[in-house]
Amino acid sequence: MRKILLAAMAASLTVNSCADTDKKAKNEKEQKAKEMLSTNRCLTCHSYSEVINGPSYKDIATRYAGRPDTIVSHLVRKVIKGGGGEWGEIYMTPQSHVSQADAEVMVRYILSLKNR
Repeated sequence: MRKILLAAMAASLTVNSCADTDKKAKNEKEQKAKEMLSTNRCLTCHSYSEVINGPSYKDIATRYAGRPDTIVSHLVRKVIKGGGGEWGEIYMTPQSHVSQADAEVMVRYILSLKNR
């Protein structure tokens, strides 16, 4: 009985440790994305919850929620090449200095804000 109890406790600690590691990795990814949004001057036109010159991140997340994963590559192209027409008269200024990998990190973070 004692061995079973010890095994159960060890398994519980392992599961909790993995969950903590996953949560820490997620927090680090989110922090990196937030830093990229700041350093790439995205906050000049966007905010988390209010319309400035461009739509808020929450509005973007809500609009594209439930879309196929191809929406990520579409939005990455919008970040890098710019464009307009999807939000009325608002035009997305090209951010050609942003790498595709960095744009993808930022887009995935923005899309994750739907449930927050």
